[in-house]
Amino acid sequence: MIKNYMEDVIDNYLPHLIESYPDICTCQMCIEDIKAIALNHLTPTYFVTREGLLYSKVEEMTFQYKADLANELTKAIEIVSHNPRHDS
Repeated sequence: MIKNYMEDVIDNYLPHLIESYPDICTCQMCIEDIKAIALNHLTPTYFVTREGLLYSKVEEMTFQYKADLANELTKAIEIVSHNPRHDS
């Protein structure tokens, strides 16, 4: 099975970040849009083996990795909150 580890990272990180934005919509459509926008701007991290997963988890601990992740998720939150695909 091939897996983009970045999807798991976003799934784990986004709920904590979104707490800083109490006024945005958190419906499934908006959350998926935020994830999609962020994933399109972050470098994918694919793995197919346990060793690949472990390498990805080690890489996740770097400061730059966390900064890039927070930056792209914040941009995506701003985009979706100003342009939701549904009525308010």
